[in-house]
Amino acid sequence: MPAEIATPVFQFGTSRFLQAHADLFIHEASEAGSPSGPVTVVAISGSAAGRARLHALARDEGYPVIIRGLEAGRRVEAEIRVKSIRRALDAELDWARLVALFGEQADFVVSNTTEAGLAFPPNLVVDLTSRVSVPPAGYPAKLLVLLAERFAASGRPVVMLPTELVERNGDTLKGAVISLAQRSRAPDALLSFLAEDCVFANSLVDRIVSSAITPAGAVAEPYALWAIEAQAMLKLPCQHPCVTVVNDLDQIERLKLHILNLGHTVLAHCWLAGGLKQDLTVREILRLDQYRRLLMAIYDSEVGPGFKLRGLEHEATAYMATTLDRFDNPFLDHRLSDIAVGHPTKVQRRIGGFLRWVPERRGLCPLIEEILSTFDPAAGGQ
Repeated sequence: MPAEIATPVFQFGTSRFLQAHADLFIHEASEAGSPSGPVTVVAISGSAAGRARLHALARDEGYPVIIRGLEAGRRVEAEIRVKSIRRALDAELDWARLVALFGEQADFVVSNTTEAGLAFPPNLVVDLTSRVSVPPAGYPAKLLVLLAERFAASGRPVVMLPTELVERNGDTLKGAVISLAQRSRAPDALLSFLAEDCVFANSLVDRIVSSAITPAGAVAEPYALWAIEAQAMLKLPCQHPCVTVVNDLDQIERLKLHILNLGHTVLAHCWLAGGLKQDLTVREILRLDQYRRLLMAIYDSEVGPGFKLRGLEHEATAYMATTLDRFDNPFLDHRLSDIAVGHPTKVQRRIGGFLRWVPERRGLCPLIEEILSTFDPAAGGQ
């Protein structure tokens, strides 16, 4: 592959989620004739698995993404060869090359490094005085060095698009990078570039990517969303039906938290309380009429009216229909035992948070009362 190829998108993380999400969207946008990508993917974890995926991701023939599930009640199954990734680098082994390429080419940064990946060692100080051959520890520190190089090379702004499942993930990443820069005694001009010129976008992503394909590729559900909060100077890496710019992420976060996630937690409670088989899945429990009726009763008598009180009746009705398609996906084995991990906290956030959002709701259905009698929602967060 020619070394001089230009890739305006630099992706940190090789996860199957990004393979079936951002990388797929950029590929499909390019195939549709919209200027998009290509992508340089960077392995930053140092794990053997991440390194093994690298070269398979950037092969000329692409890698497979299989879409399987229900869409508007209809069964969907298709395979797409994703060819948006044109370069693969390892942050540890290819650091000098990554720094040089980033300084010249990067317009967008996409990351999926887990919640812990946005943190950094408490006493870390980053060397910004020279281009060092060894990368600093942690993603925020690496990103700081790369942005400092970009500032020195051209001063052209970069748009950061974190997809980590952290509330206001763009603000979180920006705070980490600027805090490190201040601690590392970055010059005022660089601090101004980071704070005022570069864009750190808050976003919310949603797609169940159920399994990986070896050496690269993934199996995913039809539903996908990449919602990005509007701000000045925001640009998008591609134009795609699943990529949307919104004025406020709160509405989308509420739909996901209090319909999809709340539904999962209700079903997990039924599984915990009902003495059902250990490996029962969401799809299987909803084949049992009594549990489907219970979930629908909660959606109809609690969730739907609550969203109506907030002026979101239409949006909630549509999202509930999509959620049931996702729950009924014949290709997805989403185990209730996995959903039940951390159940008390999830009850507090998903159910208790819903009741705090619409405190004027009264006359709780019996199952909600039962769940809340076991776990105090007032003790949790949103």
